[in-house]
Amino acid sequence: MEDIVIRRPREEDVIELYKFFRIVITDTFIKEGIGNMLDDMEQEIEAKENYLRKDFASGGKERYFLIALDGNKLVGSIEYGPVSELINHCTDNALKDLHEVGTVFVHPDYQRQGIGNQLLAEMYLTLKNEGIEEFCLDSGYSSAQKIWQKKFGEPDYLLKDYWGDGAHHVIWEIKVNEILS
Repeated sequence: MEDIVIRRPREEDVIELYKFFRIVITDTFIKEGIGNMLDDMEQEIEAKENYLRKDFASGGKERYFLIALDGNKLVGSIEYGPVSELINHCTDNALKDLHEVGTVFVHPDYQRQGIGNQLLAEMYLTLKNEGIEEFCLDSGYSSAQKIWQKKFGEPDYLLKDYWGDGAHHVIWEIKVNEILS
């Protein structure tokens, strides 16, 4: 999409971002067949809201968000920050010194239109400009795992049946310069 604007979020975007997180996470849970896991869904939404609060409180130092807009409509988000407890636990702290890219969300009505790729491209440049040479990315959603596998190849960590029978968790280590070349 050509008319998409990617920028840092502003205070006046917060309420819309909270609604956006709820829409995308609810849609993802339903598509993954886990829409009945309401407590987990609420925890995921709360985690993303907390990440956003950390971004504003730290001026982008603890978490750093970018958002995608189609006109005035919020259609995507991405952020980076310290590696999550989950990744540290799953890798026995092997990635603790890296940054994690996450909250790569695209509104359900805008998926498969290249917005996620635009957000990623902007994030790669942001990481490079910050002197960050390597990051990690994880996923427990099978639909997202297929997308990431096409983009990044086989994951560096496969945690078989982590979320239950047949529900794996995967983690990639990615070098920024390899992506940008």
